[in-house]
Amino acid sequence: MADAKVIPFDDDRSRGSRGAGSRRRGSAAESAPVGEGPGGEVQPLPVRGAAGQGPAPEPEEPDESPGARPTAEGGGEDGGLERRVAAGLSFLRRRLTGDYEVDDFGYDAELTDQVLMSLLRPVYEKYFRVEVKGVENIPAQGGALIVANHSGTLPLDGLMMQVAVHDHHPADRHLRLLAADLVFVLPVVNELARKLGHTLACAEDAERLLAQGELVGVMPEGFKGIGKPFGERYKLQRFGRGGFVSTALRQGVPIVPCSIVGAEEIYPMIGNSKTLARLLGFPYFPLTPTFPWLGPLGAVPLPTKWTIQFGEPIPTDGYAPEAAEDPVLMFNLTDQVREQIQHTLYKLLVQRRSVFF
Repeated sequence: MADAKVIPFDDDRSRGSRGAGSRRRGSAAESAPVGEGPGGEVQPLPVRGAAGQGPAPEPEEPDESPGARPTAEGGGEDGGLERRVAAGLSFLRRRLTGDYEVDDFGYDAELTDQVLMSLLRPVYEKYFRVEVKGVENIPAQGGALIVANHSGTLPLDGLMMQVAVHDHHPADRHLRLLAADLVFVLPVVNELARKLGHTLACAEDAERLLAQGELVGVMPEGFKGIGKPFGERYKLQRFGRGGFVSTALRQGVPIVPCSIVGAEEIYPMIGNSKTLARLLGFPYFPLTPTFPWLGPLGAVPLPTKWTIQFGEPIPTDGYAPEAAEDPVLMFNLTDQVREQIQHTLYKLLVQRRSVFF
């Protein structure tokens, strides 16, 4: 992978090698399918009449009076709790014994569905109160490239977009995000990103995922978008040299533009300490009205109201194979995607009642 061609939308700087944080991992237990638990659950035996005493009596009508609780035999609250406890213990057993699977990129579908999405969902639903529009524009099957604007100082917008697809797409699809190389050199963050299905933003990984029929998410503005000053909010930065368009053309998959409103205001970036950024090896060190002045409390994002809208897909399967090397076509398609995202951002901003409501 060291010689993989890098998609030039994340950062204009040359990339290094993948390093230990981006190693491919195989299955932890290839012999056991994901999600397989122990034997069947114990079900309550049916009530039968005693021998010689005729048929069993008719079941009583459930008590619908206030405060009445269903019984475990009826599959009610107690039975549901037992099933959840049994499922939780089964999950823990598989994690402790290594009886689960990850793909070649380190994606752990079971951990993502049962744990990581459950941790992100309260932030998505209760804190940012994300409203999703146009999710039906994402194909129900096959590969597709979702291209979105990037903002917010910290990359929470990518995570919220991932939850939006996971929870709202009628075909229960999963979004695989392409991330900057910085993500895969940070401790803890590196492992969590791999488990969530993220991979390095290079052409080889993107094409492999698309060829497997996956949804791939990319934010071409990279650090230029996420680290721009608050005064330039909702003004799209340059989309690189069209690397994502070339990838989509080679695989013949549609490009789905995505516009995200609300992320720009979670950390209003009023300054950038370049000296600290150089010392820490970061592309920028943000200064906001609360950070670093309030310490850890200043790192809490503002509870803005978000809207994520997926636009109509732009097909690429009608072009010849050599079209992926045509710089004029790549420029035109890149500009078309960028203009569609920018136009939708302006439309959503006009419709927005308030930053927080």
